[in-house]
Amino acid sequence: MERTGSVRRKAMTRQHKGEVMIAGEQLRLRLHDGKLIKDRRYHLRTYPNCFVAQELINWLVSHKEAPDRTTAVRLLQHLMDNDIIHHVCDKTPVFKDAKSLYRFRKDDGTFPFNTEVKIFMRGQRLYEQLVGDRSSILQLREEHGVAYQRSFPGCQMIDWLLQNGEAESRRGGLELCRALQEHGIIQHVSKKRNFFDSGLLYQFCINFRHRRRLSELLNEREQNGQNGDGGVTVTTQEDNHPDSPFVLRKTQPQDCSAFESVGPRIDLKQVNNGRRGSLNSLQLLSASFTPFAPLSANSVGRCNPTSVLRRTFTCEELLAPGAPFIKKVLTLIADALGWGFVVRGMAPCYVQAVDPGSPAAAAGVKVRQFVCQVNGHCVLYLDYKTVSRLVMMETRSLVLEVMEPLE
Repeated sequence: MERTGSVRRKAMTRQHKGEVMIAGEQLRLRLHDGKLIKDRRYHLRTYPNCFVAQELINWLVSHKEAPDRTTAVRLLQHLMDNDIIHHVCDKTPVFKDAKSLYRFRKDDGTFPFNTEVKIFMRGQRLYEQLVGDRSSILQLREEHGVAYQRSFPGCQMIDWLLQNGEAESRRGGLELCRALQEHGIIQHVSKKRNFFDSGLLYQFCINFRHRRRLSELLNEREQNGQNGDGGVTVTTQEDNHPDSPFVLRKTQPQDCSAFESVGPRIDLKQVNNGRRGSLNSLQLLSASFTPFAPLSANSVGRCNPTSVLRRTFTCEELLAPGAPFIKKVLTLIADALGWGFVVRGMAPCYVQAVDPGSPAAAAGVKVRQFVCQVNGHCVLYLDYKTVSRLVMMETRSLVLEVMEPLE
């Protein structure tokens, strides 16, 4: 019983850290939209993608995210303690109400993509897929006479993981689900059972689409500190909040006579004219595109079937010690036309083209870069179709790890 309580407390701690990550990401995107995050110059040096502490505190108070400046400092210190933000020179671990420059770690590639974060992002992706599925296994079900919304039997979850290629075997699916439970992402409906490949009902503990208020994070942390054995609350608020950067907008492939544009708040559409032309999306004519397929007479965009690579590389060559490549982590913020780059290749895939005026170009994406990770998920051994689908799931921000050839 003592061990069960310890596991539950660890799950609650990890769940709270996940909530902080979501709230921090939502705040980061709002600050980018409000132009509070930008390149700033101090003592003859330019610091990219940073904000002034005093300006952000003013913004939090004026937008009712904090009742006063003292609480705002506590909120930002909490983000700092959880590796969401840091001082641009890492001079101090303390957030100060001053004209100091700070930066979100996702904006400079220093965000720690450790095992805990990767499991959290995996859980978020599975949640989005399940919620967006019309025949989702998340349904109203009963256990011992009590009804639970959006619950699922453990055996059906493992079946779904196998059918969608998220697990190679039932054992692998069971281990994944137990890892999600240990990290506070799913739980038994009564919070009393571990995960089993059976008919027992489970739920997601975190509603990834719910808009977080920063003040809630402090209250939740204080409550967790007082009630160490308390249960984990399942969020049941409306999922489709328009401000949520985690909303997945599923779309169906359209006619492959034109490139398609995916924006953060617009439906999938064909682009006949626009600033970005044929380089408006990472999606290469959806999943049905083949590099040498002829376009129809009504084609709007043109593609160049010739690869930009000077020579082909295998995954083993990229990972070999002393290989002539440099690894970079890039953060993209989508605009109304999408990401602005095109990938090709079966494995590894690489950047074929970049629109000079796109978010991709602004973040440092270049042709001939090989894509290694998408939001912490290894894609080095995946083809461009799979990588495209992963990127299309993200609607506002994207973190890419790439390998760039040394010239």
